[in-house]
Amino acid sequence: MKPFIKPRRLETGSTVAAISISGGRAGDPDLRWRYELGKKRLETVFGLRVIETPNALRGTAFLYQNPRARAEDLLWALENSEVEGIITCMGGDDSYRILPFLDRETIRRHPKVMMGFSDITTTCMVFARAGVTSFYGPCLLTPIAQPGELDPYTENAVRKTLFSSEAPGLILPCEAYTPIDWQDKAASEIIWQKNSGYRCIQGQGKVRGRLLGGCVGPLQQIMGTDTYPCAEMWDGALLFLENGIPYGSLRAELHAWRTIAASGAFSKAAGLITPEMTEEVEQILLKVLKEAGREDLPVLVNADFGHRTPMTVLPLGAIAEIDCGQLTFSILESAVC
Repeated sequence: MKPFIKPRRLETGSTVAAISISGGRAGDPDLRWRYELGKKRLETVFGLRVIETPNALRGTAFLYQNPRARAEDLLWALENSEVEGIITCMGGDDSYRILPFLDRETIRRHPKVMMGFSDITTTCMVFARAGVTSFYGPCLLTPIAQPGELDPYTENAVRKTLFSSEAPGLILPCEAYTPIDWQDKAASEIIWQKNSGYRCIQGQGKVRGRLLGGCVGPLQQIMGTDTYPCAEMWDGALLFLENGIPYGSLRAELHAWRTIAASGAFSKAAGLITPEMTEEVEQILLKVLKEAGREDLPVLVNADFGHRTPMTVLPLGAIAEIDCGQLTFSILESAVC
């Protein structure tokens, strides 16, 4: 994979645009309070100025019916000289519908920080195919607007990755985590689970590669399009992939991992990191890697990204390293300039 264009780092006082490029719940009456909380967090914790893209708060019904409007919001934020970064409000499940309305050349001409996770994988892949770094990390509604206060682990990850031109370095596992919960709970009602740290389920030694990946479901939706990573991009990549059991079905889990294998990703990759998995899911992944002839592929499990909080920030295109012996994960290259 070739080096990506790096966006300029954020600073105190930078203007960021909140965008609903996937789901539109930020504008729905029952969750508007959560949007306002997340906006306030970005302003008070990070010192950012937050504005909304033109359609960000028009709600679920409008944004579902108008994928072009979502794409136009991204282009608006990229071309707006006032905007220095883009924070997605939330994920969803149909970002593939915006692809006909996007322009990669605009992304290349105006590289800016763009961060989100889950269905935002699709937008991250658009940036990757444009050769521009994007960031798989917190959305505004979750976990930036988590009840109580923003977890220090997430805050530190955002600061090290988006606000500093130095490499983030060693990414330690968090001390405790909780599933992302959309319900209106008080901070005292959230149940935290002690984190057991990284585990290596196969492979040995140290491997390095440029980070590439996201959520498997959205990747499946764009497979066969020119937004899905080409063979050259998988070559030597350090993959990060999350694949929560689709529809509660282990058979669907197996099929999802096999779609990634069929694309050639596993055969060309240098290594793989994933969030925590059950023993059943681990065995499914190991089975698929064996089918792909990659029983040698280093796999580090229980990384802090995806659908739980706190979470780290993974910059697509940045060089990272897995050390199977020491059970460490490091990002060795700055993702902003």
